[in-house]
Amino acid sequence: MSKTTPATVALDRAGVAYSLATYAYDPAGERVGLQAAEALGAHPSEVLKTLMVLADGKPACVVLASDREVAMKKLAAALGAKQAEMMKPADAERTTGFKVGGVSPFGQKKRCPVVIDAEAARLDKAFVNAGQRGLQARLAPQDLARALGAVVASIAV
Repeated sequence: MSKTTPATVALDRAGVAYSLATYAYDPAGERVGLQAAEALGAHPSEVLKTLMVLADGKPACVVLASDREVAMKKLAAALGAKQAEMMKPADAERTTGFKVGGVSPFGQKKRCPVVIDAEAARLDKAFVNAGQRGLQARLAPQDLARALGAVVASIAV
């Protein structure tokens, strides 16, 4: 497994301190974030999932704990939109340049707004996908928010 991805290059360029961890990605697994948490021996709240959404038809990126769900109305409000919906997997791959299961908020092909759940942003350290299935970067969520110019808001159910 290569440990240099567009996401790790973006992390390096942004000067974000991080460490990498790998795990055996299971393509048959239903919930990638929970699978990663179990494999890494981390609590699900400390493994953040990256979701791609459409807010008023425009792409946006959402980062929250792997054991939480997005409240779409709260997300839309955080983005200043009227409505938000999940992006289709093929569209997410085309927009980000990453395969589903390996989507990172860093190093995406097309830059878009990022929203981080307030609960996740309060963690000292958390794992976030590093741009490849089975590759996670452990970092401070505050660094993630700063480097991406992310909005921090309560968006989880």
